[in-house]
Amino acid sequence: MSDPRLAEPKFPKIACVEDVEDAISILEGRWKMLIVAHLYGEPVLRFSELRRAIPQVSQKMLIQQLRGLEDDGVVMRTIYPQVPPKVEYQLTELGRGLGPVFLALLDWAQLRRASLGGGEVAEDESPGSQN
Repeated sequence: MSDPRLAEPKFPKIACVEDVEDAISILEGRWKMLIVAHLYGEPVLRFSELRRAIPQVSQKMLIQQLRGLEDDGVVMRTIYPQVPPKVEYQLTELGRGLGPVFLALLDWAQLRRASLGGGEVAEDESPGSQN
């Protein structure tokens, strides 16, 4: 199940580190991963729906995180000229490309939980399994 790229890197290590730093810089921030996860659950969400989905985040911070994701091409914002204003967010093609990353994180979270004694994960029940 291990990726051969992990055992025998094709790229010099510095290039790999730079790529990881670049990817992390786009997704870093306390709320960005949660925002993207919610947008995976629904194809389009209004700002108010995102706000309700993540009640711990302030309106100001949610706007900042969404703008950052938009600037980086992960999220697309659509503004409808009406009163009151209607703003919707959805993942771009680049944002949808994060799907395998989220599945890998879910697999890792289950593995970690099992290793800490929080329950065992059957191979065919893991989120990334092909069954």
